[in-house]
Amino acid sequence: MENAILLHNLAPKDLEELITRVVSKQLEAFVKNAPIENPDELLTRAEASNLLKINITTLHNWTKKGQIIACGIGNRVYYKRGELMGSLIRIN
Repeated sequence: MENAILLHNLAPKDLEELITRVVSKQLEAFVKNAPIENPDELLTRAEASNLLKINITTLHNWTKKGQIIACGIGNRVYYKRGELMGSLIRIN
């Protein structure tokens, strides 16, 4: 029992401080390692289809219909993360 914590003779205030310290430490680690979503991030066709959980053919068809906006450099096609998320509509 190497990682055991004994709570004998521990005041409620001390327990609260211990829990607060541990939770704060874990939260800081989570925030530090959490990915920051950049709405201007360019995604490839494969990344965009994975994000939307659709087939690349469906992505191509939605782009042709104007439902999704694509950007291009040379013969490469990219999608902005923010525009993909913005093209989603709420369904009641």
